[in-house]
Amino acid sequence: MLQAPYKIAIPSESAIVSTMGQEISSNHFHKRDFNHFEQALHTETALLESWFEQGRFSSTPPTVGLELEAWLLDEELTPAPCNSDFLNRLNHTLVVPELARFNVEFNSSPLPLQGSPFTQLADELTTTWEQSAKVASTLDQQLAMIGTLPTLRESDLCLNNMSNLQRYRALNEQVMRMRQGSPLHFEIEGRERLDLLHDDVMMEAATTSLQIHLQVPFRQSVEAFNCAIRLSAPMAALCANAPYLFAHDLWEESRIPLFEQAVNVDPFNHRLGDGRVSFGSGYARHSLLEFFQENRDHFPTILPTHQATPPEQLNHLMLHNGTIWRWNRPLVGIDHNGNPHLRIEHRVASAGPTPEDVIANTVFFVGTVMGMLQHPDRSATALSFQQAKQNFYHAARYGLDCAVEWSGGQVNLRELLQQELLPLAKVGLQQLDLSSQEVLPWLEIIEGRISSGQNGTRWQRNWVAQHGWEPRGLMADYLQWQHSGNPVHQWKY
Repeated sequence: MLQAPYKIAIPSESAIVSTMGQEISSNHFHKRDFNHFEQALHTETALLESWFEQGRFSSTPPTVGLELEAWLLDEELTPAPCNSDFLNRLNHTLVVPELARFNVEFNSSPLPLQGSPFTQLADELTTTWEQSAKVASTLDQQLAMIGTLPTLRESDLCLNNMSNLQRYRALNEQVMRMRQGSPLHFEIEGRERLDLLHDDVMMEAATTSLQIHLQVPFRQSVEAFNCAIRLSAPMAALCANAPYLFAHDLWEESRIPLFEQAVNVDPFNHRLGDGRVSFGSGYARHSLLEFFQENRDHFPTILPTHQATPPEQLNHLMLHNGTIWRWNRPLVGIDHNGNPHLRIEHRVASAGPTPEDVIANTVFFVGTVMGMLQHPDRSATALSFQQAKQNFYHAARYGLDCAVEWSGGQVNLRELLQQELLPLAKVGLQQLDLSSQEVLPWLEIIEGRISSGQNGTRWQRNWVAQHGWEPRGLMADYLQWQHSGNPVHQWKY
């Protein structure tokens, strides 16, 4: 979401300096603040343009990492707005607050795609998660990774439950200012219909995700970004884990329309795929610079915090980019040596259901992108951006068994995953010279999910079909399975 402290970097002793997750000094702004910020944004964007012209960006081997958003639950398995106490007790640099006091975010270390990156990623996430779960238990709380929470009540999404950070207060103030005080309107037509008004941005907190970060050599950044766009529909369906909100059965991946409407600054004209949370306006054509230029030219400043830092740190540019939530978002970072790099943040997947599923989703995404780069003839390059966009919303709404456009015709999404994309992921990972032991167990999880058709959404709906709508019972069984170590395609109901 707004917070993005993840520090993927060139794998060396250098860390990345990022401003997207930093605290700001105030949540009240004046016209001069906007003027100063926009001047700095123009200066930094012009500097970035010169870097693209010079080809200054890192061309090191591919690197991977992730961010995972999670819930704190009380003994009734409803949100526990206590992340400050939890984080103080945990005291872990990779676990940070999120928008709501009942959400936290787990971050990974950046890892080069060589040797055993996915084993390391899994070990780190599992260790951090288990440490966090023990700390949560001392507060009579549990951790959950799920896209939308069945036990969530609209009353939980109030400003009293916003994390005590200025940047979140400022985000809410500025969104509501741009809406001239008009409440946010949420309208989702799924299996059932949700139609409600909400007076602040806290509905964003109902949408918890897995965000996969992939850094590729500079020369491959355009095509890798476009591959991520094409893969968004398969990833949305494969990783769906968000069918329910406020007792309404909505989309397979209800996070998508919910988040898009949660930060809608235009009260009069909003469609899915537009606005600050969107699928974007098109493929990258010549470079990822195009998106930062689009940010400057088409998106009004929300958080005009002027910082007395050198333009070379790009602090204003990164902060502005952090308030524009494309489902595939280009990121730029600067290491302590002043060297810039680019990476792709793929924001499509739901959180959970298990750490094993999270790593498997990451492996599949990375492998398929790398496979597409190695075999452009198999990357659906004929797929127009509009078709990719339509695929994405169709897959998010209808899931694995829907039909999508691909390579000049309509195909069943599960068949596409099984017959084309999963083999392509294997090829892409082989090109990275990773051992079969490093990749096959994770791809077997993906294969089991595709074959069974059971992702998090399907399991939740099957549970409700058997037991009826009982959200606390649903979450109790969900958490039991989450703790079991079995990936979701093996869960019973």
